[in-house]
Amino acid sequence: MVDAHQTFVIVGAGLAGAKAAEALREQGFTGRVILVGDERDRPYERPPLSKGYLLGKDERDAVFVHPPAWYAEHDVELHLGQPVVHLDRTAKTVTLGDGAVIGYDKLLLATGAEPRRLDVPGTDLAGVHHLRRLAHAERLRGVLSSLGRDNGHIVIAGAGWIGLEVAAAARSYGAEVTVVEPEPTPLHGALGPELGAVFADLHREHGVRFHFGARLTEITGQDGMVLAVRTDDGEEHPCHDVLAAIGAAPRTALAEAAGLTMAARADGGGIAVDASLRTSDPDIYAAGDCAAAQHPLIGARLRVEHWANALNAGQAAARAMLGELVSYDRVPYFFTDQYDLGMEFSGHAAPGTYDQVVCRGDVGKRQFIAFWLRAGEEGHQVLAAMNVNVWDVTGPLQELIRTGRPVDPERLSDPGVPLESLLG
Repeated sequence: MVDAHQTFVIVGAGLAGAKAAEALREQGFTGRVILVGDERDRPYERPPLSKGYLLGKDERDAVFVHPPAWYAEHDVELHLGQPVVHLDRTAKTVTLGDGAVIGYDKLLLATGAEPRRLDVPGTDLAGVHHLRRLAHAERLRGVLSSLGRDNGHIVIAGAGWIGLEVAAAARSYGAEVTVVEPEPTPLHGALGPELGAVFADLHREHGVRFHFGARLTEITGQDGMVLAVRTDDGEEHPCHDVLAAIGAAPRTALAEAAGLTMAARADGGGIAVDASLRTSDPDIYAAGDCAAAQHPLIGARLRVEHWANALNAGQAAARAMLGELVSYDRVPYFFTDQYDLGMEFSGHAAPGTYDQVVCRGDVGKRQFIAFWLRAGEEGHQVLAAMNVNVWDVTGPLQELIRTGRPVDPERLSDPGVPLESLLG
């Protein structure tokens, strides 16, 4: 039982942390809830940073999880602009950057992730950017607008989701864009070459130039400003700005220093948690981008960096902290919007885990559903599905994944066969 004299501390004031605080109050917890974040802004959602806000369609206030007054109204103590610098598991305390020491009965680590940095000369130049925080998006929004007015050029290192979304935003402002990517297609590891080519064609139609099979080796500049980038195949690309979009690393330093068990690098790294999001310390939980959870449905340890995981895992961790028997088995989900293409992806299909990809609909018109299948003794199982400009199908797609029901690839690829009929 949880009583009113207990203190629950949440380290990380992002979406996962904010939703955990919200869930604690919704579940009737009357003790202290302390939410600590190293940014000065109150908790906000990250998808707008590379989508609506970056495009200039959303106002700044639209990104925040709760209105300013919500925290005081729900008796959630906010400590913003204060990193947690030490975790003492024996004393059950955390120490903030200003020296304040806070005791806890239960602790949630929702420390998120940070952008991976380019390890090349020139990254200290003023025109080199990352996109992870609201301050980054504010700066980049102004940069893209200026590049568009002046016919400027940005080079994006990395053709993953963030790189492609920023490329789309940059083109909407009129900026010139070159994307440098070591793989042969965008999203090569996430989608494979065939479906990665769909996104390559989309961006080329909107004027993006790709330089595949190459890595940045140097950013050159003068008087602190970017002039060009060089790649390992000897090419040089003149530009005014550079975005490093080469992935994110879980923020685990606090947990590692405290001796918590970490997940293997092969599982994406992160803080190892069980299906209830509990760490190797029974009074400490982890959720969101920093956590690598044992997934009951998929049967593997996963670290998921997408919005839906932060939204749902924070709430699940809160219930587990209150003593509820939690098995966090949500089907992984994410979405993207680029130009006139909208996409939702459900499931998990790591390279080497599936046997084939089948599509229903018209891939050429970018209106289709793709399925990642694994062959078994009883038939094919759907591991993941991606609907592109096809809507209101997430429910049946996720049910196909959740049930593991054998499917016939021919029926699956036939638009005349209702998805729901494959479930029964």
